[in-house]
Amino acid sequence: MSALLARIVASRLFWPVVMLLVLFAINLIAFPGFFTITVRDGHLFGSLIDILRNGAPTLIIAVGMTLVIATRGIDLSVGAVAAISGAVACSIILGSPEPASSATVAVAVTVALLISLVLGVWNGFLVAVLGIQPIIATLILMTAGRGVAMLITEGQIITVNSPPFKALGSGFWLGLPIAAIIAAVVFGAAALITRRTALGMFIESVGINPEASRQAGVRARGLLFAVYTFSAFCAAIAGLILTANTAAADANNTGLFIELDAILAVVIGGTSLAGGRYTLLGTLVGALVIQTLVTTVYTVGIPPIATMVFKAAVVTVVCLLQSPTTAQALSGFRRRLAVRAGKGLAAS
Repeated sequence: MSALLARIVASRLFWPVVMLLVLFAINLIAFPGFFTITVRDGHLFGSLIDILRNGAPTLIIAVGMTLVIATRGIDLSVGAVAAISGAVACSIILGSPEPASSATVAVAVTVALLISLVLGVWNGFLVAVLGIQPIIATLILMTAGRGVAMLITEGQIITVNSPPFKALGSGFWLGLPIAAIIAAVVFGAAALITRRTALGMFIESVGINPEASRQAGVRARGLLFAVYTFSAFCAAIAGLILTANTAAADANNTGLFIELDAILAVVIGGTSLAGGRYTLLGTLVGALVIQTLVTTVYTVGIPPIATMVFKAAVVTVVCLLQSPTTAQALSGFRRRLAVRAGKGLAAS
């Protein structure tokens, strides 16, 4: 039993799950109806549903970020890509004679996603071909991307009246939020492709030792292109959801700082920034922790100006609990308990 408990505590998911449960408990104490889910007009409503819907963009971007980080990289441009995606989609819808048409929305979404693929290839080119450090390569698009989005919207907040487009952010299907369904599809597809094929192993090998992977026949350059393109694709999907939720493209604020939340979700989930082994399930838990934190701020009544401080404090605690030093301390504590228990049994 003790060995099983030790393995559970040693798991990378243990402390993130504990933190998530603690946040749930705090919300339940502050708001007894926190776990209540009601059905209105065939749609599910409740705090948990809000967490799933509002946390969908962060989860989608975090999935792409996980694969990038696994290759020992980072993608700071996802927020800018999200803003560009929303700006392109809204510009096309606004300029169409039939903005409420599903065909118009389909064209707008397709063009936005295609542009994101180009942006992802650009990041991959800078990292894989030119050998620029990922943090610098993606910082270029992070900085320029907002300007591109501003040029597309001509410095204005573009508002659209398109029910099919708005449904992406606030609509429901089979009673569930469409945004949450899209996030589940992206997460499931990424998990299936990377864990049911050799792709995940190749990504981890590139993150652990790029040179050894290359000598073993792994096409590291192609993998880098793939993960950065996929990251941009995920960012575009998240940008469309964020823009559709407000039915407006705001180049300055769409996806602002979402890259930091995505990185935090990946790190909280147990994936090392040093690259190598990664866990998409941990990323899912990390994204839920981040979004539950935001919900807790409003539930408990913490002033909005202190939101970032509160989030930083909780994330710091989780990271400290996951640190190697803490793991060693807990391991030593368990050994001392085992020794004392053994001496007690010998004395009796």
